[in-house]
This record gives sequence, C-alpha cells and structure tokens, in this order.
Amino acid sequence: MLRGNIAAKIDDKGRLKIPTAFRTFIEQEHGAQLYVTSVTGDSVRIYPMPVWMAIESKLARMPSTHPVRARFFDRVNYFGQQAEFDAQGRVLIHGRLRESAGMVGEVDVLGQYDFLEVWNHERFLAKLQREPFTDDDARTLAEFGI
Repeated sequence: MLRGNIAAKIDDKGRLKIPTAFRTFIEQEHGAQLYVTSVTGDSVRIYPMPVWMAIESKLARMPSTHPVRARFFDRVNYFGQQAEFDAQGRVLIHGRLRESAGMVGEVDVLGQYDFLEVWNHERFLAKLQREPFTDDDARTLAEFGI
C-alpha cells in the first residue's frame, strides 16, 4: 500500500526521483512499468501498469460512446504516457504534463493507496487551504466507519 507524503524534486530534464519507499513497494508488487497521467492537469498521477490496466478494464465495460468515458480518456491520454523507472529510480514527466501541473523544483509525492499523486508543493498547499476538511466530510467518513 502506498501512503504518506515524501518531498522530492523534479530535475532540469523533467525527471522525478521516486522516493525509495514508494519505488521499492511498486517494483515488488507490480514491476517497473508505469502509466503517468492526469485527469485535470493540476497534478501528476503515477500508476503501476497493472493498476492502470485494471482501470482500463473497468472502463471497457462502459459503452464506448458514453460521454463521461470519452472525456476521461481524452484527458488521461492527452496528459498520459507509458513510462518506467530508470536505473536511478527516476520517472520522466513529459513536457505537456510537466508544464500543466507546474512540475518544477520541490514537489510532494503522496501515496494514494495504489498509485502516487505528485503535486507542485505550493499548489498543494493552496489546494489544502481552498478545500478544507469539513464537518460534512467527517460525517461522510463516519458513515463508512472511519
């Protein structure tokens, strides 16, 4: 399971060195093949390829003409590319996604159970301020026993 937040940096060539704890887990559980994408362009999602393929399998059950499916695929394909860990444990964030998500300098790599989400540090802090955890959120989690 991928959990927690580890600070990292994007190098001048647009590569992210995946924190060792996350990389080790992904390689042991899923291998080195990845799908790097985004739905909104605000952050980067790094999926182990088997996790991404499971998502695609679920989407395959939707009619290909369903507008939500089409919008989702438009975005994840526009921002997405297959990738793999290099010998130093880095992953390339391609230019279009890197620019859209502000992937320069310091970033936050968050474990999201079965994928990683990478945010520009300043953008993530702004998101936390803009989207506070509310009493309604707490009640919703309580409905699930959390």
